[in-house]
Amino acid sequence: MQAELIFDARNGVGESPVWSASEQALYWVDIPAGRLHRWSAPDSRVDSWQSDEMIGCVARRADGQGWIAGQESGIFQLLPQADGRLAGTRLAAVEHRAEGMRFNDGRCDRQGRLWLGSMLMDMAAGAALGRLYRFGDGQLEAQLGGLIVPNGLAFSPDGRTLYLSDSHPDVQAIWAFDYDIDSGTPHHRRLFVDMRQHAGRPDGAAVDADGCYWICGNDAGLIHRFTPDGRLDRSLAVPVKKPAMCAFGGPGLDTLFVTSIRPAGDLSDQPLAGGVFALQPGVRGIEEPLFNG
Repeated sequence: MQAELIFDARNGVGESPVWSASEQALYWVDIPAGRLHRWSAPDSRVDSWQSDEMIGCVARRADGQGWIAGQESGIFQLLPQADGRLAGTRLAAVEHRAEGMRFNDGRCDRQGRLWLGSMLMDMAAGAALGRLYRFGDGQLEAQLGGLIVPNGLAFSPDGRTLYLSDSHPDVQAIWAFDYDIDSGTPHHRRLFVDMRQHAGRPDGAAVDADGCYWICGNDAGLIHRFTPDGRLDRSLAVPVKKPAMCAFGGPGLDTLFVTSIRPAGDLSDQPLAGGVFALQPGVRGIEEPLFNG
């Protein structure tokens, strides 16, 4: 199964792909550049908007008023402007545990609450300063600590299982939690997959209609599908070493879009690093919930 390049984005860190069914368009961010991108499927047009801060993750707002985003200093509402800017309104400030931190991976639960993780940008430090946060009803609340690079957030189709990974080389684990959909509280944390037994570090993820968990194998150029009992079902290749996050989209939600990272250095063996790719995995995804917190 061959991956199709849909846009040679050359993103530093392409993340948080979100499919818009109403527009038939894929949105994603380039974290260090602080940019939101949009690729239109009907005509392959790409538009971009610039923010004042790095953007770790985005989700569409149910009220139609742009995007909810986790950035460096907190949670923002972002509104794309005709001049290419993102007008940002901070909805909640975050008190990071150290300087040089930002929000990373995030997505909404099935009820529309935003979940996202924070990390120290100096990954080499290996500092477990990251936290998992929940944002809803105007409140930003830390739910879990002791993380280095929180990633891989996803929810089962019924919303009653929360998945979370830590991408750092010292951890490389994916956990599952039972999730109380009424209170928005995870509990009963257990190891779902030890990624040290598989190729690549766990990065961004998505869940399909069968309840299987797809996660990017960073450094391995693979997207892995795990069944709900944690069994590796299949692995799909992309022509870059660092796939970062995946999302289902397309008219039938049967296309798997993958963003990627363009590292510094010699890229002669992966000239498309930082690009956005499309795969046909043979399964359907689930439309991502809108933020309505």
